[in-house]
Amino acid sequence: MSDLRKQLEDRSGNICELCAAADTLETKVNLDIYEVPDSPKNVKDTAILACETCRTQLEDPEKVDSNHWRALNDSMWSPVPAVQVVVYRMLDQLRGEGWPVDLIEMMYMEEDTKQWAEDGIQRGPQIIHKDVNGNILQRGDSVVIIKDLDVKGSSLVAKRGTPVRNISLVRDNANQIEGRVGPTQVVLLTQFVKKTSKEE
Repeated sequence: MSDLRKQLEDRSGNICELCAAADTLETKVNLDIYEVPDSPKNVKDTAILACETCRTQLEDPEKVDSNHWRALNDSMWSPVPAVQVVVYRMLDQLRGEGWPVDLIEMMYMEEDTKQWAEDGIQRGPQIIHKDVNGNILQRGDSVVIIKDLDVKGSSLVAKRGTPVRNISLVRDNANQIEGRVGPTQVVLLTQFVKKTSKEE
């Protein structure tokens, strides 16, 4: 078990820090580490322990079930800044439901924690990344480069047909993704990649 996992289990009492779900004999909630996106470099604790349901809904807005998140009524009082940030962002995402607005107004957060939370909130039109064929790209997808590309700032050429696995999305630019070509982390234009299945 990793040191981080052990620390999070000790801190949380081995329950989901968002919805308080716990592994029991009847149910397995698959607690695991969730790294808070858009975390500042100077913050030490940027991870929380979260169940599979919470992690799935945090990573895919299409799967969000607002009733599941009523548990934030309790977790919003967590003293852990990383938990506060995730709670605040989810409440903001759900503010159209009405009830989260009251919780946001009641939340107490240090100024720098609130700024951390705000920095990860997508406001305005949603940025959607699509490959050359119009397929929507998501974090963790695999793509193939469809033409030889010179990598800026190096002599590297990313060859046509090179697979790039576990991509990340450039948050403020729908035309750019990031991934590893060999040992090098590079930015790729979405118009030059094609989405593949993760097995390919």
